Amino acid sequence: MARSVRSRLARLVLSLALPLAVVACGPSSTEETLKKAEHADTRADLEKAIGRPTEIQKLGPIEQWTYKTSDGSVTFVIAGDKVTLASGGTTKKSQ
Repeated sequence: MARSVRSRLARLVLSLALPLAVVACGPSSTEETLKKAEHADTRADLEKAIGRPTEIQKLGPIEQWTYKTSDGSVTFVIAGDKVTLASGGTTKKSQ
């Protein structure tokens, strides 16, 4: 009987903790993403700072890395191996 109670308690704790863990692992805000990438000068630095991008577009030696954020997106332009430009846009929520 005690084992059954412990098993139910463990399931209850897991069912409450799992949604919190999923939310905590969600995308950062635009501001947080830009701050994390602030000192990233190369593609390797950028990937180390904020991970793989949601989308990559290539045009010759130029790449555009886009990261979806919780409130919009952040785009970095990479020329060769150097991060040359960063821009972020937020999605305004209607009230």
